[in-house]
Amino acid sequence: MNNEKKKVDLVHLSPIDARTLIRNNQWPHSTSGVASGYVQANLVILKEELAFQFMQFCQRNPKPCPLLDVTDVGSSKPVTMAKDADLKTDIGLYRVYKNGRLTDRLTDLNGIWEKDMVGFLIGCSLSFERQLVNSGIYLHHYQHNKPVSMFKTTIPCLEAGIFKGNMVVSMRPVPLKDLTRVVLMTSRFPLAHGHQYISVHLKPSVLQTY
Repeated sequence: MNNEKKKVDLVHLSPIDARTLIRNNQWPHSTSGVASGYVQANLVILKEELAFQFMQFCQRNPKPCPLLDVTDVGSSKPVTMAKDADLKTDIGLYRVYKNGRLTDRLTDLNGIWEKDMVGFLIGCSLSFERQLVNSGIYLHHYQHNKPVSMFKTTIPCLEAGIFKGNMVVSMRPVPLKDLTRVVLMTSRFPLAHGHQYISVHLKPSVLQTY
């Protein structure tokens, strides 16, 4: 079964069934469109000594970092969302950074999870992509099974401890005739990077949210 067929099948799965497939290494891919109708999240895992500073960073920058949930220290279980989930195993692919550098890519964290780690779930714009597609909005990256385009901006985030940097935005080109519908639809997802700022360029027309 090819990836696109699998993706279509996963659209209608419940979140727990989708996570079970991922946990069993049966879907090590992007979850765009998977378990449609449920919020998706990005995951950040840090040592306890940095967790409070990162929580401050999210609180000061709610648009790029809409915080959905924070685990207890040492626990890989979400507190308020998806309580059956295990953050060590239920992500298709983990990127491991040390001293700011990407050092590894893993399919689970069982071998490296430590007792002083804290997990942060941050709202993700993949939450609304399937709704746009179902409404007839053409998304090139979605239709071609590619990652959404992302760009670094010159817009500074508010600093918190060691955490600082410029905002990163996602960009999805849409026809100008669909722009109003997209704005209205994405505005229902404020914790998933829904309509916050809109940048319109007439040739070609694009929707940019950040």
